[in-house]
Amino acid sequence: MSQIKQLLRQHKQGTGAKTIARNLGISKNTVKSYLAKLPDIKMGIDELLSLEDPELELKFHAGNPAYKDERFEHLKNHLDYFEKELGRVGINRKVLWEEYKTDYPQGYEYTQFCHHLKQQLIARNPSAVLVHKPAEKLFVDFAGKKISYVDRMRGQHLRNIQRCLTVTVLSRLPTRDRWERTPSFHVPNK
Repeated sequence: MSQIKQLLRQHKQGTGAKTIARNLGISKNTVKSYLAKLPDIKMGIDELLSLEDPELELKFHAGNPAYKDERFEHLKNHLDYFEKELGRVGINRKVLWEEYKTDYPQGYEYTQFCHHLKQQLIARNPSAVLVHKPAEKLFVDFAGKKISYVDRMRGQHLRNIQRCLTVTVLSRLPTRDRWERTPSFHVPNK
């Protein structure tokens, strides 16, 4: 049973806010804030108690009003474009925001734009906990742009070299290597 339902039951029985707070292990001000919302909900306590827990939660926590704003809807509609543009070299959030404000002058200011963009991009790329056995896998990543350098041993000027970082799972010991061309990897099917 949800805490809100317990709170409503005790309030219906005539229990005071201080006692409800002590019984439920919450702040007295939290109890008062829930009870203050009752007149705005325009439903009786019995009707509220008959609701399922998720529905009851929605009555008391309607959600963040920022996500109901037309500015947010405009930003959300252009999210695919912003995500694609952020992947391009030289494009950052400031450049995107300037373009966004030119296109939609009544839109968010820079900090709110960045906040909502970050939240939406995180929501699009959920993460998961992966369990690995030691030395079972080797992770390979090519880091940054290609570089040029002089190999002192051979006396050669090497161009367009990719930097590679590999880490063996759970070893936390990275190794670095440079390749003159991108190696092809064969990943066996499991």
